[in-house]
Amino acid sequence: MAEAQTSNPEAPKAEAPKPEAPKADESTTPIQKLWKTVQAQSHPEIWGVTLANPATHVPSQIVLQKYLNANDGDLVKAKEQLTKTLEWRAKLQPLELIKKSYSKAKFEGLGYVTKYFASDEKAAEENPEAKEVFTWNIYGGVKSMEETFGNLEEFINWRVALMELAVQELSLSTATKPITADYDPYKIFQVHDYKSISFLRQSPQVKAASTETIRVFATGYPELLKEKFFVNVPIIMGFMYGVMKLFVAPKTIKKFHPMSNGGALSKEFGESKVPGLGDKIPTEYGGKGADLKVEGKGPSVE
Repeated sequence: MAEAQTSNPEAPKAEAPKPEAPKADESTTPIQKLWKTVQAQSHPEIWGVTLANPATHVPSQIVLQKYLNANDGDLVKAKEQLTKTLEWRAKLQPLELIKKSYSKAKFEGLGYVTKYFASDEKAAEENPEAKEVFTWNIYGGVKSMEETFGNLEEFINWRVALMELAVQELSLSTATKPITADYDPYKIFQVHDYKSISFLRQSPQVKAASTETIRVFATGYPELLKEKFFVNVPIIMGFMYGVMKLFVAPKTIKKFHPMSNGGALSKEFGESKVPGLGDKIPTEYGGKGADLKVEGKGPSVE
């Protein structure tokens, strides 16, 4: 009779197979969570980009990543800012403001957009780092503080139109190169020229316009500023810097450069990634380029 088999209590037991590590769910990434925030809103456009799934749409990835970068990766804050931007753009319709004409008496010669290339425009299509976009605000050209800044809504609309023209030059809607927290060439240089303006006698209209502009731009245009130069300014700029600190992140404040001599601006671009950028800007600012009235463009005036 065959002897019945018995188990050996001392025999090593086979180890149970270890469960596989769960695969990363793309829907849980911060970018995808921001995309869900967009889907919950009625307005799908930011900076000329009709937002789509960032997993397959690079322009949308760039826009949403900028909101994360602006908030140091804090998803809650990024969602809050993104929601405010979408609501603001739905109400104001910035792309429509570009199509409008503004008062020639109030705004002519006060704002320009220029772009400069390392070699030619074709090179910039393949490499976004080969192009630099500038906005120029020539506040020293204001003829009447009360007229230009008196109607706050009109001034903000004009200023937003100028910014939207600059953003268009970044070509975000056709961008093919994603950005990261450390790499982002899709930014704009800003120059504010305050020649002949006295900061010691600012009118209530000017203060209101400055405050509202800073607030709007801090909310609606995150991570689009490369550096900002305040040229031909008096030593005292206490009011403006005080307002900026209320709305603008400290890391952005570090990008601000006040200069008493606008003619030295070209020297600030000596180490730019665009070769010879300092020479390309207008002669008034120390370069060898054409005058802003010739090379620049701005919102239509009549």
